[in-house]
Amino acid sequence: MTDFPAIRRRALMGALGVSAALPWLGQVTPAQAAANDLVVGVPDNLTGLDPADVNDTLSQSACRLMLQGLYGFDPEMKLIPVLAESYTADDSAKVFTFKLRQGISFHDGTPFDAQAVKANFERVANPENRLKRQSLLAMLDRVEVVDPLTARVILKEPFGAFVNTIAHPAGMMLSPKAIAQFGKEIGRNPVGTGPFTFVSWNADTLKVKKNTGYWKPGLPKVETVTFRSVPENGARIAMLQTGEAHFIYPLPPEMAAVVQRSPNVEIVDSPSIIARYVSMNCMKKPFSDVRVRQALNHAVNKEAYAKVVYNGFAQPLDAPIPPKLGFYSWQEPYAYDVAKAKRLLAEAGYPNGFETEMWAQNNTLAQRGMQFMQQQLAAVGVKVNVMPMETGVLQDRIWSVQKPEDAQIQTYYGGWSSSTGDADWGLRPLLWGQGFPPKLYNTAYYSNPDVDKALEAAIATADPAKREALYKDAQAKIWKDAPWIFLGVENVLSARSKKLTGMYRIPDGGLLIEEAALS
Repeated sequence: MTDFPAIRRRALMGALGVSAALPWLGQVTPAQAAANDLVVGVPDNLTGLDPADVNDTLSQSACRLMLQGLYGFDPEMKLIPVLAESYTADDSAKVFTFKLRQGISFHDGTPFDAQAVKANFERVANPENRLKRQSLLAMLDRVEVVDPLTARVILKEPFGAFVNTIAHPAGMMLSPKAIAQFGKEIGRNPVGTGPFTFVSWNADTLKVKKNTGYWKPGLPKVETVTFRSVPENGARIAMLQTGEAHFIYPLPPEMAAVVQRSPNVEIVDSPSIIARYVSMNCMKKPFSDVRVRQALNHAVNKEAYAKVVYNGFAQPLDAPIPPKLGFYSWQEPYAYDVAKAKRLLAEAGYPNGFETEMWAQNNTLAQRGMQFMQQQLAAVGVKVNVMPMETGVLQDRIWSVQKPEDAQIQTYYGGWSSSTGDADWGLRPLLWGQGFPPKLYNTAYYSNPDVDKALEAAIATADPAKREALYKDAQAKIWKDAPWIFLGVENVLSARSKKLTGMYRIPDGGLLIEEAALS
């Protein structure tokens, strides 16, 4: 491994305004980042490569390099056919019939056909497999093989958002042969139909190579793609500026102006569907009292959050879901009012505040968000002990808990993007009373029977007007109950080499790399 001379290192740190050493510099030299070898700097380690068994958007993006589903999304998150040519649905929204593309094979030579669809969907839906994304297909009854290129999906109950749901990365197809061969280790041996094939993955580096037999003519345009985990923001930027990486995300908002001055680099800024929040465990004191939860919403200046944490590249969250999601319903914001927050805390029996823990990932941006929360809540007497964790450790702490009463989580600084593009997946996984970990992602352990009824009724119909009314009602009740400190909607902010084209970061924060090219 080579390294930069000390003088060059100091110059880079000065330019970026960082004082810490940059341990990642020198891991990949500019010569190694060759014309057709795409290097992407990412903030966290991957947690797996089985799309049905990962919870984070980064790992889902990595899966997209190698795997594909029946449907997917374009760069604007509009629904598009991928391995399917088309579909039809009956009036009950319970039977969906998919016509599949002809002549596609998995990387191991296994034909992609209706039998493969059946094997994949039923694998995900089977609760005995204990896959993290099982809930996404929990409504599945069975898949019928009509003929090799026709798969009929029958659901247990109406589900109006089904096609959007299977466009989620968890709906991507793995080779049935590979599933049988690798079993639970398929997440380290992914075999799909996508533009790239798996080469290697260790704790901080994923490498894939061009699928020479890819079914789309002329693609892919790069020979290899490497994801390199670089948690420190300054190190990722330095990699981009020196040519060691071609694309990095997230771009730290406070460094945007510096990066913009680089002649060979450009910023990519676009709206997202990523909601940022702090969930509060509603089953534990003091958060079991709604007055405490409302108080903390009044105690945090959401405008300041957007400016301080995201340098203005964000907007306050004014509903439980972001505005770009379907069926979003605006709510009257919690006014920043420290005096009111103190009154509510006193009414709840905490005139002097209390002490709590806040969990989050250990990347720079998450830590800055937690520090902001720590400072804001201190003004109302709430002492927050911040606990940043490596991604795998954090996920284990949250999703290894089998019973709500055993959960140690108090508050969690996190984010969520509805990768189905539908309000259902923006609300139900996070705020449904049947969605506590490990089943879903309700880290607030929030339960309101009226909200549950609305969410369940909304997904049981395909009628847009009925769904809109139900989601409006659910959002109003959630907002009042305040299971979260509602923070903001971040912009999708990345940076890329001007040599790179055809790579996109979509509104849910995921990456599309299929069309990437380097000049």
